[in-house]
Amino acid sequence: MASDKDELYERRIEYLTPRLKQLIKVDEALPHLQLEAGLKERIRRKLNTDGNESAAELLISLVAGRPHPVGWFRAFVDALNHGGSTHAADYLELNPPDPEVEAENDYFVELIRLFTSSLQDLKTEEVLTLCFAQGLLTAADQEKILAERAIHGNKQGAGELLRRIVKCRPGWFSEFREILRLTEHKHLYELIGGPNECDKQKNVAATEETPAESCQSEEPMEISGTEESQDDATDLYSSTDLSKSMDNLHPDLSGCPAPEAAGATRGGPEEISLRDYQMEVAKPALEGENIIICLPTGSGKTRVAVYITQKHLDSRRAEGKPGKVVVLVNKIPLVEQHFSTEFSFLRLKYKVERVSGDSQLKISFANIVQRNDIIICTAQILENYLERATSGEDEGVNLSDLTLIIIDECHHTQKGEVYNHIMMRYLKQKHKNKQLTKLQKKPVPLPQILGLTASPGVGGAKTLNKAEEHILRICANLDASKIMTGSINKKEQRKTILPVEQRKEDPFGCVVKTIMAAIHEHARLFPTCDLGSQNYEQWAVQTEREAAKDGNKTVRVCADFLRWYNEGLILSNTIRMCDALSYLDKFHEEQMKKKTSPDEEQNMQITETERFLFNLFKDKKEELEKLAKDPTYENDSLSKLRTKILQEFSSRKEARGIIFTKTRHSAITLSQWIQENPKFADIGVKPSYFIGGGDQSNTKPMTAAEQKDVLKRFKTGELNLLIATTVAEEGLDIEACNFVIRYGHVTNEIAMIQSQGRGRAEDSTYTVVDVKNSGVAEKEYVNEHREQMMNKAIQKIKKYDQSVYNKQITEFQIQAIMEERVRQVNQKKKAVKDENPSAVKFSCRHCTKYICSGEDIQIIENMHRVNVTQQFRKLFIQRENASLQERRLDYETNGVIACSDCGQTWGSMMWYRGIELPCLNVKNFVVDINTKKYSNCTRWTDLPVKFPDFDYIEHASLMAQGSDDEDME
Repeated sequence: MASDKDELYERRIEYLTPRLKQLIKVDEALPHLQLEAGLKERIRRKLNTDGNESAAELLISLVAGRPHPVGWFRAFVDALNHGGSTHAADYLELNPPDPEVEAENDYFVELIRLFTSSLQDLKTEEVLTLCFAQGLLTAADQEKILAERAIHGNKQGAGELLRRIVKCRPGWFSEFREILRLTEHKHLYELIGGPNECDKQKNVAATEETPAESCQSEEPMEISGTEESQDDATDLYSSTDLSKSMDNLHPDLSGCPAPEAAGATRGGPEEISLRDYQMEVAKPALEGENIIICLPTGSGKTRVAVYITQKHLDSRRAEGKPGKVVVLVNKIPLVEQHFSTEFSFLRLKYKVERVSGDSQLKISFANIVQRNDIIICTAQILENYLERATSGEDEGVNLSDLTLIIIDECHHTQKGEVYNHIMMRYLKQKHKNKQLTKLQKKPVPLPQILGLTASPGVGGAKTLNKAEEHILRICANLDASKIMTGSINKKEQRKTILPVEQRKEDPFGCVVKTIMAAIHEHARLFPTCDLGSQNYEQWAVQTEREAAKDGNKTVRVCADFLRWYNEGLILSNTIRMCDALSYLDKFHEEQMKKKTSPDEEQNMQITETERFLFNLFKDKKEELEKLAKDPTYENDSLSKLRTKILQEFSSRKEARGIIFTKTRHSAITLSQWIQENPKFADIGVKPSYFIGGGDQSNTKPMTAAEQKDVLKRFKTGELNLLIATTVAEEGLDIEACNFVIRYGHVTNEIAMIQSQGRGRAEDSTYTVVDVKNSGVAEKEYVNEHREQMMNKAIQKIKKYDQSVYNKQITEFQIQAIMEERVRQVNQKKKAVKDENPSAVKFSCRHCTKYICSGEDIQIIENMHRVNVTQQFRKLFIQRENASLQERRLDYETNGVIACSDCGQTWGSMMWYRGIELPCLNVKNFVVDINTKKYSNCTRWTDLPVKFPDFDYIEHASLMAQGSDDEDME
C-alpha cells in the first residue's frame, strides 16, 4: 500500500508529465534508473521506434507505477540529474523557473522548432564544441550528436543538437545564439533574433528613428515557414531585445585540470590565459626553442601545450606560412581525451583531427596530415608513416611536413620506445643539416619539439651523477635546449607506509604449497626460490620454455600449472582466499574445456600427467573451499586496506580516491570485495575497477568506451573510488582525489610521482600498503630517494652554462646516432641471414605435433600471420571466445583456433574483407629453424624469416571458384 507521501509524488508526476516528456533525455537517464533489465529494454525499443517523447512517457509511467520501492522518487530525481535532465529534475523538486522566464523559454523552444530546417545548415561540430564547453550539452549529448552526424550526415547531426539543447535550463538560448555568432553563422544568428550590423549601429547611436526609416538599404530577410512563424519572427525582431551580453563566453575546457590546479584563468574566445609559472615555462617554446616542460601532475602542462600550439599556428598564419602540429601520445584513450577536451578549444580556428588504432577513418594518415592543422595521434601511427616515407611509399609522412611536435609523457623517449624511434630520425636529419649548411646547401626543415612530463625519473641511477646523465640523455633525445620546471609550490601530502606483518596462520597457502610440492615430485623439479614470489614465477616460465624446446611434455605442463598456483599464492596474500580459489578453479575449468571439442562428440588426448594434475586439484578443492570461508585466516594486508578505506571515507565530508594494484584480476576482485561489504556501503563507498585495454593479460580488458564511462561516472560523483592498474597513473584525465593508496604494488619513482599526483585535492593523503613477498615498503623508500636525487639533478642541469649544456647534449646525440648505425648494420647482417621459410617448422607447444612449414605462412598488412592451406584446416578446431572479439578497419577476430589433438590454443580466427582466415600467434608454438628449436618467441619479429604477403585477390578468386563448383553440383 502506497504511503501518503508516495501518493503526493504520484500526483506531482502526473501533473508534470506533459512538461517532463519534453525535457527528459531518455537515453541518458535510463542507465541511472533502478528498473529491471526487461523494462529498460522495453523503453529502449520505444525510443528507437517512436522517439524520445513517447519513450519518456513510458518511462514516467513505469517509474510512477506501483508498488514503489523505498526511496523511489528520490532515485528518479537523482537519475534525471545524473542523466543530463536537470531542468526536468528542477520541476520534480518544485523548483521551476519563474512564470515569465518559463514563458520566455517556451517561446524560444518553439522558435528553434519553427526554424529547424534552416538551422540544420549549421556547422555541427564547431557549434557542438562550444555548446559542450559552455556546459549546455553533456558528454553523452556530444557522443550522440557526433554519432548521428557520422552515420546520417551534417543535417541530422544538427537536428539532434537542436533537439537536445532545447531541453536545457532557461538561459540556454542567448548562449546558443552567441555561439552561432562566434562560429560565423551570421545568417542563422540574425534569423533567431541576433541584431544585424545596422541594429548594432542604431543601438550605439540611441536614435529614435522608426523601424521603417532604419536599414532601408538592406534586403528584406527571407523567413521560411508559415505566416504565423513570420509574424512571430517579426515580433521578435521589432519588439523584444532578448540578446544578452556574452562578453565572457569562452570554452571552459572542462576536461583540463581545474583552474585552481592548472592555473587556468578565464579568457575570451580568442585566447587562453596562463598563470605566471605556466608562462614562465612556456616562454622559450614561444620563441621557437625545443624544450621539455616538467611540471607536477595537475599543474596544467597540457594547457601550456595548447597555448603554445595556438601561438605557433597564429604566428605562422600571420607570416603566411603553413603550420602543422602533431600531438603524440602513448595510449589510445589519450587521443580522444586530448581531442574532445584539452585541444577542443582550438577547433574554433583550426582543423583538428585525431587518429589511433581505434579510429574508423577510411582515409590514410598522410591525407589527414595534409588536410588538418592539428593532428592528435598515437606515436606508433606517426612512426609507421615516417617509415613509409623512408621506404619510398606514396602514402608516407616526412618530418619536414610538420612544424611542431608535442610529445606527451616524454620521459618515454628512451631506447626501445617508439618516441625515441621518431626522434632518432629527427636527430639524424639535424646533423645532416649541419653538413648541408657547410656545403652551402639548403637544409631540410625540421619541426619544433615540445616535451611534456611530470617526472623524467633517474633510470635506475644510484648516484647523482648517473641521475644527471639519465636526464641529460632524455634532453638530448628530444633535442631540448632547456628543461623548464617553473616556480610552483608543491602542496604537502601526508604519506604513510603500512608494513606487512607476519601471517600467524595460513592453512590455505599451506594446502596450495602441498599441491605444488606434489607437482615438483611428479616432474622431478627442484626450485630453489620461495613459493609465492616473483622469482618463482620467473623460474616456472623459464622451465616451461626449456621443456617445450626439449619436447618434455611432463615438465612443460607441470611448469605451466605451477606458474598458476604461484599466482594463486600471491593472490591469497593480496586479496581474499575465495578470490584466489576462484582464480585457480577457473584455470582448471579452462584446461578441462580444452580437452573437449566444441561439438562434444569426442574428448581429446589427456595424458597421465594432465590426469594427475586435474585429480590433484579435485582432491584438495573441498579443503580449500572450507578454508576460504574462514575469515580467521585472511591476510593482514587486506585488513589494513579495509581499515584505511573506512578511515578515509569516515573522516572526510566528500572522499574520492584511487587504489593502485598490480594486476587486472586483483583490481576486479578488490572492487567486488568492496561492493559486497556492507560496512563500505554504509559510509557511501561507491567503487569500480579501472583497467587497461590491451589483450596481453588472461583477464578480459576494458574497452575504450567502458573506460570512458567509468571516468565520467567518477567525475560526476556516481563513483568515488577507483581500483586501478598502472593504466591510471599517466596522462588520463582522472578527477582530483583526496587520497591515493598503492596496494602491494610499487614500481619506479616515475610511477610513484604520477600516482601521488592523482591526489590533487587539498589535505590529500598517499598510503602504501605492503603485501607479503612484494617488498613494496623497501621499494617505496628507494623511490623517495630517487625522487630527491632527480630533483637535485634537474636543478644542477638548470645551472649549467648554456655552452657546456649544448656540448654535452651534442655528445650524447652523436653517441646515440652512432649506436643506431651499429644497430642498423647488425640488422642488415641479420637480414642477409634471413632464413628461407622452408627451413622453418612449427610444432604444437603442448603435444609437440608437427603443424606446418614456414612456406605455408603468409602475412597481412605486415602484421597478421595466416595459414590458408587446406591441410592446416584439418588440424585445428574453432571455439567462440567473447573476450577476443575486436573490430578494426578491415578485419575482426571473433574466435580462437586450437589443436584438435590436445586443445592448445594456436591463435584466432579472423575475418578479413569477407574471408575467414586462421591467424597464428607464434608464442603458442615451438619453432624449429634448421633443426635448432626456439620456445621463447613471443613476437613474429623475433624470427629471422620473411614471409610472403597474403594475396587477397588470388585467395578470394579460388574461394569464389570453389563456391561456383558447389552451386553447379
